[in-house]
Amino acid sequence: MTNLARRIAAPALLALGLSGCISLGGPPPESLLTLSPTERAPVGSGAAAAPDRKVIAVLALDAPAKLDVLRVPVQVSDTELAYLQDAFWVEKPARLFRHLLGETLRAKSGGAALVLDGDETVALATTTLRGTLIDMGYDASTSSVVVRYDAIRVDGEGNATTRRFEARESGIPPEARAVGAALNRVANQVAGEAAEWVVN
Repeated sequence: MTNLARRIAAPALLALGLSGCISLGGPPPESLLTLSPTERAPVGSGAAAAPDRKVIAVLALDAPAKLDVLRVPVQVSDTELAYLQDAFWVEKPARLFRHLLGETLRAKSGGAALVLDGDETVALATTTLRGTLIDMGYDASTSSVVVRYDAIRVDGEGNATTRRFEARESGIPPEARAVGAALNRVANQVAGEAAEWVVN
């Protein structure tokens, strides 16, 4: 083998040798979890900004570090936290919940309000909805899922009102598919209650 051939072959052989030792993330999950609204605005519906129409902007939500990941947190005890095996969100929970709030508000308003849940449309808002998604996970001690949201509603005059929303569902086994489905149900319950509060 010539010197040139050795120089070309050596990196390839080294890469093959290392491939058995280095993992670049492991196998992908079989499926990803998401939130799907149970109430949707009808196809073809919409609203235009008008002087007499409320414009509601759903702003980005804050979230604690345990939710700033693509995993489902499990409260093991008062001082211990883990993540549910094989459970991965398609997007971070706060972003998923923000879009769920937006779609639920569109459905609840029935076209009476223009609802915006994108980052570029805040200047048009007569009402803003923001807040903190405190919890969206699994409680091992009670075999339950919980969604907890601290909402902040600000009207066109800058008056702020806060309210906490929470929903739980117990008797859920610690399995990705069961927990994901239950979280979707309770997240829709919280989004529905928050939307009623904003629209009315």
